[in-house]
Amino acid sequence: MADKNDKTGAMQVDIDLVRQLAAVLDDTQLTEIEVEDGERRVRVARTVTAAPMQYATPAYSQAPVAAAPAVIEAAPAAPSAANAVKSPMVGTAYLAANPEAKNFVAVGQKVAAGDTLLIIEAMKVMNPIHAPAPGTVKAILIENGQPVEFDQPLVVVE
Repeated sequence: MADKNDKTGAMQVDIDLVRQLAAVLDDTQLTEIEVEDGERRVRVARTVTAAPMQYATPAYSQAPVAAAPAVIEAAPAAPSAANAVKSPMVGTAYLAANPEAKNFVAVGQKVAAGDTLLIIEAMKVMNPIHAPAPGTVKAILIENGQPVEFDQPLVVVE
C-alpha cells in the first residue's frame, strides 16, 4: 500500500473499500453510495436500466357467465389521498414489528397523534412512521413487506 504522505498528487484508491460499497449497492438495490473519511471521499454508482414491462393475460373460463344485475350500487367513496400519510423515504414497509406480531393499525382503528402506523426499513434501519394527527384509519394503501418510494401514500388517517 502506498504511503499516505505521498506528495505526487495521485489519489490512492482502496479497491477493497470500493468492492464493499458495490456489495452494499447490490444488497440494498441502491443506485449510488458515497462515503467520506477525512479528505478522502469515495462515490460508487451504477446505472439502472428499466426492464421491459410484462403484462399478465387474464385467464378465461369456459363456464357460462351470469347476467349482471340490473341495478348497480354506487361504490363507497374512496378515502381522500389528501389525508394520506406519505413515505418520507425509499425502503420496505412493514405493517407489524415482526412476522408473528399483530399489525400496528387496522382500518377503522382510532389513532392518536404520534402512534406508530408502520415501519419502513431503509439500509437495515427500522424507521417508525407515526400518525401526524389524531383520527381514524380509513385505508391502508400498501401490503406488508412491500417496497415503497419517497412520497408514496401509505395510510389514510381522517
